[in-house]
Amino acid sequence: MTDRFTKGDIVSYPYLWRWQRDADPGRDHGEKDRPTCLILTMVDAKGLTHMLLLPISSKPPFEGQTAIEIPRLELQRANLSKYGRGWITVSECNYDILEKSYHFDPGQTALGKFSDPFLEVLRQKFAPFLKAGAARINRT
Repeated sequence: MTDRFTKGDIVSYPYLWRWQRDADPGRDHGEKDRPTCLILTMVDAKGLTHMLLLPISSKPPFEGQTAIEIPRLELQRANLSKYGRGWITVSECNYDILEKSYHFDPGQTALGKFSDPFLEVLRQKFAPFLKAGAARINRT
């Protein structure tokens, strides 16, 4: 993976929501680019970078979603202050491989970055969904 992106970075990505995938199982990307958080990046033995991306929204979660409201200071760090309020969904994520992605722009500049303490809160809230297989991982 390029050294330009690390865990906690906020990047633009055409996030595919669970409800979009359920409505159209053949769909492989969202309707628009949105801010997402790189919650996990891992380089495999072949040098390919696997990424898990969590969606960020200016709207509160709806029924069936689990999300954390992003503190104002973290919105500032992520350069998302224009939202006023923001939520990061931890009950679903998108999976992509950087070097094979049609959707991730490796030339982009990260919008911002969450602090390590807030990133740890996100990891703790996301981990049970991931471990239980309850997190909907949309492969793009």
